[in-house]
Amino acid sequence: MHQDVAVSVLVVDDQRPFRMAAAAVLRRSDGFDLVGEAETGEEALEQVAALHPTLVLMDINMPGISGIEATRRIVAQSPETVVFLCSTYPLADLPGDAYTSGAAAYVNKEELAPGVLRRLWDERNGDGVLHTL
Repeated sequence: MHQDVAVSVLVVDDQRPFRMAAAAVLRRSDGFDLVGEAETGEEALEQVAALHPTLVLMDINMPGISGIEATRRIVAQSPETVVFLCSTYPLADLPGDAYTSGAAAYVNKEELAPGVLRRLWDERNGDGVLHTL
């Protein structure tokens, strides 16, 4: 393990198959612990307030408030919580407001793997820059 305390993770996605896939990646990732799931941006806000996760893996496109707007609210309300945006967008097609949402990183869902998660976590910083692979 890379640290004494596991990184607690909330997975937010309206698609159950991706939540299951993300949970499987987290189970194989030393130092990361799945603490909850949410299907909407609104539910994500409630879960962050209740669970205080260290990291949120946030889908961009969901019914209700988008993952980008949910990220903006989470970062404002819980600045100690780190958000990684996850979607199927090629990097060049990311919505412009993803870069100003306060998210620390973006990972394509198809590339989410233990090593990728660890690298993005280790390379994150509070500079307001969206980090990618």
